[in-house]
Amino acid sequence: MAIKLRLTRMGSKKRPFYRIVAINSKTRRDGRPLDFCGYYNPMVEPVEVKIDKEKVEKWLERGAEPSDTVKSLLKANS
Repeated sequence: MAIKLRLTRMGSKKRPFYRIVAINSKTRRDGRPLDFCGYYNPMVEPVEVKIDKEKVEKWLERGAEPSDTVKSLLKANS
Protein backbone atom coordinates (compact mmCIF):
# COMPACT_ATOMS: atom_id res chain seq x y z
CA MET A 1 0.00 0.00 0.00
CA ALA A 2 1.58 3.29 -1.14
CA ILE A 3 0.81 6.22 1.12
CA LYS A 4 0.88 9.84 -0.05
CA LEU A 5 0.79 13.17 1.73
CA ARG A 6 -1.48 15.32 -0.38
CA LEU A 7 -4.17 18.00 -0.30
CA THR A 8 -7.89 17.39 -0.04
CA ARG A 9 -10.23 20.21 -1.02
CA MET A 10 -12.72 21.64 1.44
CA GLY A 11 -14.73 24.85 1.48
CA SER A 12 -17.47 26.13 -0.75
CA LYS A 13 -17.52 26.99 -4.43
CA LYS A 14 -14.84 29.56 -5.33
CA ARG A 15 -13.63 29.61 -1.67
CA PRO A 16 -11.18 26.68 -1.50
CA PHE A 17 -9.60 25.47 1.71
CA TYR A 18 -7.24 22.50 1.73
CA ARG A 19 -6.30 19.92 4.35
CA ILE A 20 -2.98 18.12 4.25
CA VAL A 21 -3.74 14.42 4.69
CA ALA A 22 -2.00 11.05 4.67
CA ILE A 23 -3.98 8.84 2.32
CA ASN A 24 -3.65 5.67 0.26
CA SER A 25 -2.50 6.64 -3.25
CA LYS A 26 -5.35 4.68 -4.86
CA THR A 27 -8.04 6.64 -2.97
CA ARG A 28 -9.87 9.48 -4.69
CA ARG A 29 -8.99 13.11 -3.89
CA ASP A 30 -11.66 13.63 -1.25
CA GLY A 31 -11.73 10.04 0.02
CA ARG A 32 -11.32 8.96 3.62
CA PRO A 33 -7.82 9.88 4.87
CA LEU A 34 -5.67 7.90 7.28
CA ASP A 35 -4.63 11.04 9.19
CA PHE A 36 -4.96 14.85 9.10
CA CYS A 37 -1.56 16.59 9.16
CA GLY A 38 -2.46 20.26 8.75
CA TYR A 39 -4.19 22.76 6.50
CA TYR A 40 -3.56 25.36 3.80
CA ASN A 41 -5.82 28.38 3.24
CA PRO A 42 -4.90 30.36 0.09
CA MET A 43 -7.89 32.72 0.39
CA VAL A 44 -6.55 34.93 3.20
CA GLU A 45 -3.76 37.49 3.03
CA PRO A 46 -1.11 36.38 3.96
CA VAL A 47 -1.63 32.74 3.03
CA GLU A 48 -2.30 30.60 6.10
CA VAL A 49 -0.44 27.29 6.47
CA LYS A 50 -0.39 25.13 9.59
CA ILE A 51 1.47 21.81 9.58
CA ASP A 52 1.79 19.32 12.44
CA LYS A 53 5.48 18.48 11.93
CA GLU A 54 5.38 15.45 14.25
CA LYS A 55 2.61 13.78 12.22
CA VAL A 56 4.32 14.61 8.92
CA GLU A 57 7.65 13.19 10.14
CA LYS A 58 5.87 10.05 11.39
CA TRP A 59 4.31 9.45 7.95
CA LEU A 60 7.54 10.23 6.10
CA GLU A 61 9.34 7.65 8.26
CA ARG A 62 6.68 5.11 7.32
CA GLY A 63 7.46 5.70 3.62
CA ALA A 64 4.79 8.23 2.65
CA GLU A 65 5.65 10.41 -0.33
CA PRO A 66 4.51 14.05 -0.40
CA SER A 67 2.89 15.45 -3.54
CA ASP A 68 4.67 18.31 -5.31
CA THR A 69 2.40 20.91 -3.71
CA VAL A 70 2.76 19.48 -0.21
CA LYS A 71 6.53 19.23 -0.72
CA SER A 72 6.68 22.96 -1.56
CA LEU A 73 4.48 23.82 1.48
CA LEU A 74 6.77 21.79 3.75
CA LYS A 75 9.86 23.50 2.33
CA ALA A 76 8.34 26.98 2.71
CA ASN A 77 7.21 26.24 6.27
CA SER A 78 10.56 24.88 7.50
